[in-house]
Amino acid sequence: MPAITTPVDRRLTRRITFFVALAVFAQETTWDFYDAQVPPLLREHITSTAVVGLVMGMDNLLGIFVQPWIAHRSDNTRTRWGRRIPYLAVGMPLAAVLFVLIPLATALPALIAVIFVYSLVGNSFKPIAQALLPDFIAPDRRGRANAVVKIASGLTVIVSAVVSALLVDDHPKLAFTVPAVLMLVCAAVLVSRVRDSTSSAYRLALTEDTATEPVTRLRDVALDVLRDRDRSRLLVVTAVLLFASAWFSSRALFTPYGMEALGLSRGAAGSLTFPSGVAFLVAAYPAALLAERIGRIRTMTIGMAVFGVSLAAGTLVPTPAATVAAFCLAAAGASGFLINAAVVLWNLAPSARVIGVYTTLYTVSWAAGGFIGPGVVGAMVDLTGWRFMLLDIAVVTALATAVVLRVAVLSRRHATSL
Repeated sequence: MPAITTPVDRRLTRRITFFVALAVFAQETTWDFYDAQVPPLLREHITSTAVVGLVMGMDNLLGIFVQPWIAHRSDNTRTRWGRRIPYLAVGMPLAAVLFVLIPLATALPALIAVIFVYSLVGNSFKPIAQALLPDFIAPDRRGRANAVVKIASGLTVIVSAVVSALLVDDHPKLAFTVPAVLMLVCAAVLVSRVRDSTSSAYRLALTEDTATEPVTRLRDVALDVLRDRDRSRLLVVTAVLLFASAWFSSRALFTPYGMEALGLSRGAAGSLTFPSGVAFLVAAYPAALLAERIGRIRTMTIGMAVFGVSLAAGTLVPTPAATVAAFCLAAAGASGFLINAAVVLWNLAPSARVIGVYTTLYTVSWAAGGFIGPGVVGAMVDLTGWRFMLLDIAVVTALATAVVLRVAVLSRRHATSL
């Protein structure tokens, strides 16, 4: 497989990392605010919580189909602006306009229609900005860059909470304009300052175009992953799905766990996750540095082990203080996986022409895990009771860890550096 190489340019690395982090920050701010404030709008028209949840899950379902398709199109796009920027230049402003329209749709059919179109457009460029990282940045620096992007993404929860606290009660419609304006500003900065036609990956893709077929089919990329005897790429995707199942379960089911197992009120239970969010942000960049020293697969394995063992230990002492401590350690461990998994997939890509699709392999498997995991763990809770929910999540984490350990074995067998 041809290697994807880029010259080491630390100034360029910092510059691109900043702009990609800015774009992801803008995107995730709207999605966090969407998750927080669209359900109340739906409940004005729909009494069934299940139906509200179904509508809110529509964006994840659309993403599974839209993101691979749009990422593949961007991989095969050739313009003087590059192959990513044209999609961001159109998609981000359009999504911002649609986001402002959400609270203005007073009838249920109109509200559903706007939500659907926003979800469609939002998913159409969701993986594009992140794909700029491996386009520009050398493999050995991608972990640090991805850590900065993850930190920017994590900060959006705080921004969404502040906007909600300051504006939603008194100015509910105006509140939606704040994330939208942030997206417009960030889009203008990104589009005016970045041309990915200058990236090393884009130039390498142009070179490969002259030697092979001009278009790489999405079906061929998928079959290459599925049929590869090495199985490393398929196993990494499987590990992402499994760990996402554990991660999202720990978030989605935490409030009822706090109420049922710890005897807390709804508000008190929901607030306990804040320290773990801070712990993740603090651990993110060190996790990238550690991976550069001991390897990404080893860092991912250690991080997953810390995540699972911490939650299992939290089961032994079911008190609020012990649970907060367990979740802080677990979140710090999770950073070892979350920072490096996408980088491993990028570095396993066989060609610069499929970087976008490989970015989507991560985002789609992560979304699929978030969709499947809470249901699977919820079923386990039905069998074991809320008292052992953290242990149930640890079991799922153990499965993900076993898959990554298999990747480590294959890496040693084939003498590949991961």
